[in-house]
Amino acid sequence: MSFLPVAEQLKIIYRGVEKIVPEEELTQKLKKSIETNRPLRVKYGIDPTAADVHLGHSVPLRKMRQFQDLGHQAVIIIGNATALVGDPSGRDEARTKKLTEAEVEENAQYYLNQVGKIIDLSNAEVHRNGDWFGEMDLGDILNLCGKVTIAQLLTRDDFSKRMKAEVPIYLHECLYPIMQAWDSVVIKSDIELGGTEQLYSFMLARDLQKDQSLNQQIGVMSPILVGTDGTRRMGKSLGNYIGISEDPFGMMKKFMQLPDAVMKMYYELLTEIDLGEVEEILTGHPKEAKVRLAKTIIAEYHDEAAAGGAAAQWQKEIGEGNLPSDIPEKTLSSSLLNEDGNLQVAQLLKELELVPSTSQAIQRIKGGAVFFLIDGEKTKIADRGEWIHIVDGMIVRAGKKDWAKVNLVD
Repeated sequence: MSFLPVAEQLKIIYRGVEKIVPEEELTQKLKKSIETNRPLRVKYGIDPTAADVHLGHSVPLRKMRQFQDLGHQAVIIIGNATALVGDPSGRDEARTKKLTEAEVEENAQYYLNQVGKIIDLSNAEVHRNGDWFGEMDLGDILNLCGKVTIAQLLTRDDFSKRMKAEVPIYLHECLYPIMQAWDSVVIKSDIELGGTEQLYSFMLARDLQKDQSLNQQIGVMSPILVGTDGTRRMGKSLGNYIGISEDPFGMMKKFMQLPDAVMKMYYELLTEIDLGEVEEILTGHPKEAKVRLAKTIIAEYHDEAAAGGAAAQWQKEIGEGNLPSDIPEKTLSSSLLNEDGNLQVAQLLKELELVPSTSQAIQRIKGGAVFFLIDGEKTKIADRGEWIHIVDGMIVRAGKKDWAKVNLVD
C-alpha cells in the first residue's frame, strides 16, 4: 500500500468539513498509518428507516469515498438494531413510527444499491449491528449501560433542550447513542463520519474504546446540507430534497430552483471541482452556475448523456417557456360549466388542483402566471373574475411548474 504524503491527504480530507475532533490527532493517525502501512478504518453508520438516499446523505458518503481513494478502509454500519430504537439526534420529540425488522432489512437492501453509486462497495466492509447486539443478553446490556451516566446523556443538545421544554425523553432513546458508540468499539474504527449533531456519540465512542484499551477514533463532521428551500436541512419529509435515484429531468428541475445563496455549499460538498474554479463559476450568471452544478451531479448518478438531455429538456420546456412533455391530465365535470360552457378562471384553477385556494388563484392571476392554450393559441388571463370557454384538451398553466390538460367529462 502506497499512501499520499500527510499534507496532501489532509488537503483532501479538510474540504467540506466543519469540525474534526480532536483535530490534533488526525495528523498523527495519518503519519502512523503511513509508517505501519495500515489503512485507517473509516466508519459511517446509517439507520435504514427510509429507503431513499438524497444528496444530504451523500455528503458523508462522498467523504468516505475520498478516504477510500486515499487507500483507507471504508466500514459501513447498517443499523438494523439501532433503527428499531430511532436516532434522537436533532429531534425535539421521540420518534413515533416504529419499523419492523423486515421493513428495516428491505430498506437496507435498497439503500446499499444506491450507496454503491457513491462508494466502492466491493472494497468496503458492510456490517449489520444487529449481529452483535442480537447476541447480547441482559447482563451484557446492563454492563454496557453501566459505562455511561445519566448526566453524560443529558449533555446531548437534543436531550438538554427537551428537558428544559419538559418534553419526555424515553428510556429506549437513551440507549441509542450508547449503541452507536459501541459499534465503533466492535469494528475498531479510527475515524467516524457524520454531521455535527453526532458529536456526542462520536466522543462517547472514544470513551468506550479507551475503556476497552483500543485506539480512539476521531470524529470528522460535515456541515448539514440545506434543502432546496435554502433554509432547512434536506429531508424527504420536508419535501426539499433531491434524491440520487430520481430521474434526471426531475433532478434538473429541482437544481434550477435552488436559491443562489446555497450554490457555494452545494459545489463544495457535492462536487470535486477545484474551489478556485468554483469561485469563478459563481461570479458568472446564476443560471449557468446552476446548470453546471446540475449536469455535474446528474452525470455522477446517471451519465453524461442523461445530464445533457435533462439540461436541454429544461431549457426547452421551462427556460424558453415551451410546453412540458409531462403535463398531467385532469378531469373536469361539464356540470360545473354555465349554459355557454364557460367557467370562472379562479374556480377552474381550483378544480384542476393547480392552486389550493381562491386567494392563491388570484395571486397567480395578478402575477401574470396564468394562461391557457387551445390548438396552440395562447391566451393570458389578467382578470380574476374572467370567464373562459372550456374546451376538451385545452391546456391550462398557473405557474412554471403547475400545468394541466383538461379532460372534460359529462
